[in-house]
Amino acid sequence: MQTVKIYTTGTCPYCIAAKQLLAKRGVTELNEIRVDLLAGEREKMMQITQRRTVPQIFIGSAHIGGCDDLVALDGKGGLMPLLNAA
Repeated sequence: MQTVKIYTTGTCPYCIAAKQLLAKRGVTELNEIRVDLLAGEREKMMQITQRRTVPQIFIGSAHIGGCDDLVALDGKGGLMPLLNAA
């Protein structure tokens, strides 16, 4: 299974929903980066994604986007193939 990196905050309902969906799809380990606890991580996230909102989700090297993007990808049947890519 591909590595999943997710930029989050502790109280973001979209972050929680994204993590729940990933768990439902079999993701057991997340590289979670809390931008509310780690100084400078939001700025790094913004440089990489050009977005300031969380969550920002990466599967392998692919930037998926936020929670709505993840749900849309799953709805189109694209999430599992991406997660299971070698």
